[in-house]
Amino acid sequence: MPAGRGRATLQGLARACHPGPTLAVTVLTALLASSAGHTPARGLLVTAAVLTGQLSIGWSNDLLDAARDRAVGRADKPIARGVVSERTVRVATGAALAACTVLSLACGLASGLVHLLLGVASGWAYNLWFKRSLLSPLPYAVAFAALPAVVTLALPAPVWPPAWVMVTGALLGVGAHLLNALPDLADDEATGVNGLPQRLGARTVRWLAPVVLLAGTVVAASGSGPDAAGVLLLGVCVALAAVAVVARGRLPFVAAIGIALVNVVALVAHR
Repeated sequence: MPAGRGRATLQGLARACHPGPTLAVTVLTALLASSAGHTPARGLLVTAAVLTGQLSIGWSNDLLDAARDRAVGRADKPIARGVVSERTVRVATGAALAACTVLSLACGLASGLVHLLLGVASGWAYNLWFKRSLLSPLPYAVAFAALPAVVTLALPAPVWPPAWVMVTGALLGVGAHLLNALPDLADDEATGVNGLPQRLGARTVRWLAPVVLLAGTVVAASGSGPDAAGVLLLGVCVALAAVAVVARGRLPFVAAIGIALVNVVALVAHR
């Protein structure tokens, strides 16, 4: 394969894996692993397991959506543009899933099973069916709730995280789903994707996403115990939620992202 073509294929694979969400979940995992007390090597193992799982989810999503992406002329989709072939992405997806299975089980049986059966399986279930269902937020809720458990169950002395941590993760996942769907609602509706965000419409999703994320902040502040930092973060999120509900343009989206980041800080800061 010529060098230029190989480079284009690698770039196409990188764009087809949904790099934003993949990077965000991977970085969150690394931060959770560090805060949980993992050694660098063990933290790298857990993070690699999650990364390969996310790659399989992202690539399978673009594979399954290739026809509808072509139908609406999605210029940002490498498969639809012919930058990378479906066969190449299919091979990469299989390799990522195989690596994810090995790496997940190397983290320990409990951690590996939670990751594979609740995290990765939820992502694939979303791609295959839930994204077209009224229950489209459910896989996000399950997968994000499971993520802290994947990390803590991989410790030398495996332990489940507190319930409030998993609830915060679930609410963060639902909010992430709503925010992730928002820019593509029109294209989704035009090609038969009719999940909860598409049924609610852009106006409702714009205020519902920050409300869900704010609920996660409240749970995190309550679960971690009242302190000055928690009260401050909660106050910041209340202000951001108000901006998200009343503002226009891109400000609501930016404000909701801000609340999501606060929720991530709350999860990472937990010991």
